Amino acid sequence: MLDLHFTDLTAMPKLEDQQDKPYLHGRGAQINAANPYHKKIYDDQPVDWSQAEEEHPQIPTQYIDVHPKTIINEVTSPDIPLPYSMNPYQGCEHGCVYCYARNTHPYWGYSAGLEFEQKILVKRNSAALLEEKFRSPRWKAAPIMLSGNTDCYQPIERELKITRSILEVCWKYRHPVGLITKNSLIRRDIDLLRQLAEHNLVHTVISVTTLDEKLRQRLEPRTASVKQRLDTIEALNKAGIPVMAMLAPIIPGLNDHELFDMVKAVADRGALGAGYSIVRLNGDVGPIFTDWLEKNMPDRAQRVLNRIKDCHGGELNDSRFGKRMRGEGNIAEIINQQYKLAKKKFLEGRSLPPYNLELHEQFKSAQLRLF
Repeated sequence: MLDLHFTDLTAMPKLEDQQDKPYLHGRGAQINAANPYHKKIYDDQPVDWSQAEEEHPQIPTQYIDVHPKTIINEVTSPDIPLPYSMNPYQGCEHGCVYCYARNTHPYWGYSAGLEFEQKILVKRNSAALLEEKFRSPRWKAAPIMLSGNTDCYQPIERELKITRSILEVCWKYRHPVGLITKNSLIRRDIDLLRQLAEHNLVHTVISVTTLDEKLRQRLEPRTASVKQRLDTIEALNKAGIPVMAMLAPIIPGLNDHELFDMVKAVADRGALGAGYSIVRLNGDVGPIFTDWLEKNMPDRAQRVLNRIKDCHGGELNDSRFGKRMRGEGNIAEIINQQYKLAKKKFLEGRSLPPYNLELHEQFKSAQLRLF
């Protein structure tokens, strides 16, 4: 089993030593990017909350109830393998500074920056909406991913248990479901996941971005630790629940040198597969990540940004289907070759079992015969 290691981050100054750059501890984004839909509220320039009068300002998390009429989203991207997704929460307290989902928060009237991780929209009626969909004669069983946008096991889930209620509906109707998370809270629901797994109704994915705990604390401040994530992969595997790892995003100049070791680490814990994607900084994520990078590691910031651009045709952002996830160019090719070599060495012969799409249809037919 691979021991956790800590790369030399001497180029990263201690945050407490950056007296000229106040820092929001426990948060990823350090600014609120201007919301283009609320020009009367936000200034043209990003709002830097670290310039508060307090030495260590605290920004509390707020939970806001919303009442959607539907919960399942059809996935039209050819880069995503599953046809549907659902998100019981919008915004994410994990605070991953690179998160592509930040760009959805302005549609709700908030900033993609600090407010994305501070103002969490809660869909308490998610399970009821899902059950309504499953009961429809027009619905045909197809895997649904929790979550395609924000983490379904973010901290507030411990209290609200919306994701657990969704799993209960999936089990009740024998419907296939997938989950991706970077929170060890998923282990709370092993009882339900084991039942689903016995009938090939579930896949789980644990996101692993780095083996370096110090980097993880800055890059993803409110997520589970590296050790907790690896332990979670092992716990799911031992429970007979299919689990793979998503090694994402790979950020050239930050964690790309870890890719080979990450594949070995998740394979040693029982992962049945591993995927990866290269970071892309679309929309507001570009300035948010750049600001974070300049505050955390100013002497390597331009080097990292230039390497990211090298993977996306000279830009930080990339929306091209087929290229946006894996990138292109020399650096992207080296990363891809390293991934293929590691996968062949550590994961050859492993794969997730196919979803059972028939059981839900059989269950629904049996229910209809009761009427």
